[in-house]
Amino acid sequence: MADEVELAADQHVRYIVTVEKKKDSFESLVMEHIRLNGAYWGLTTLDLLHKLHAVDAAEVVDWIMSCYHPESGGFGGNVGHDPHVLYTLSAVQVLCLFDRLDVLDVDKVADYVAGLQNKDGSFSGDIWGEVDTRFSYIALCTLSLLHRLHKIDVQKAVDFVVSCKNLDGGFGAMPGGESHAGQIFCCVGALAITGSLHHIDRDLLGWWLCERQCKDGGLNGRPEKLADVCYSWWVLSSLVMIDRVHWIDKEKLTKFILNCQDKENGGISDRPDNAVDIYHTYFGIAGAAFIPIPWHFYRLSLMEYPGVKPLDPAYALPLHVVNRIFLKK
Repeated sequence: MADEVELAADQHVRYIVTVEKKKDSFESLVMEHIRLNGAYWGLTTLDLLHKLHAVDAAEVVDWIMSCYHPESGGFGGNVGHDPHVLYTLSAVQVLCLFDRLDVLDVDKVADYVAGLQNKDGSFSGDIWGEVDTRFSYIALCTLSLLHRLHKIDVQKAVDFVVSCKNLDGGFGAMPGGESHAGQIFCCVGALAITGSLHHIDRDLLGWWLCERQCKDGGLNGRPEKLADVCYSWWVLSSLVMIDRVHWIDKEKLTKFILNCQDKENGGISDRPDNAVDIYHTYFGIAGAAFIPIPWHFYRLSLMEYPGVKPLDPAYALPLHVVNRIFLKK
């Protein structure tokens, strides 16, 4: 393999655009129940690569709204599927990409999310009651993007997330749950959105996160696991938010991500020589999307890759979209 590997941007764009058209493919079939998440991954990747115009915005928005449940205010993962906060966030994020939140009954959607908060401040994912810190982040992110955080008890939400902090500085899915990079992103993101990062021991958590870098340069989700491209996002974004991203070798990580590409047909896999998919394609490119920018009140030195738009580490949306929502730029 050549020493210098570049981002195969054009091939990735072609891969993303064609995935949706192959309705009978294996990848399409196994993603049937989470197609709205897939839309978020694919469309955000296109925006990061300056190619969102490759899709028909009106057609996308119409399909997003066909997944809406007006009686509850939530979105399902596909047409005819039950509503869940996970898919509701993806719907809101995609509509933000196209600047089309105007198609929503914002208060109805916000009331659906707010109604999932429990007495202890945690959030259930849907009416069946599963609780997880993922849902805390998702709820807070959704409501913040809709400017409706006032509809919940934010302090209780923060208190629940803090109760999931472990002695190693990380966070789990529930109080006492094992620290995991995915859950850490959710908890750090939730605390960032609510202005509560002071609850984090940045050096302790930063050390745990930087130890996720493996010999091949990739990042894993917890000790003794193989590196996986998706943790390029979960770990990096958390390090960015606590201003410790300089503790990892970004050059080695970049090489790991680029070596997971299918340079001919497009797409990125979890690790070199494995099959590509839309999930890892998004998180691989997202991991390379950071550039040096001031974020909220912190001056951060972030990962960067030429030709990829900067990504907000808390909202998981291109920075220009977040600026448009909160700064009216």
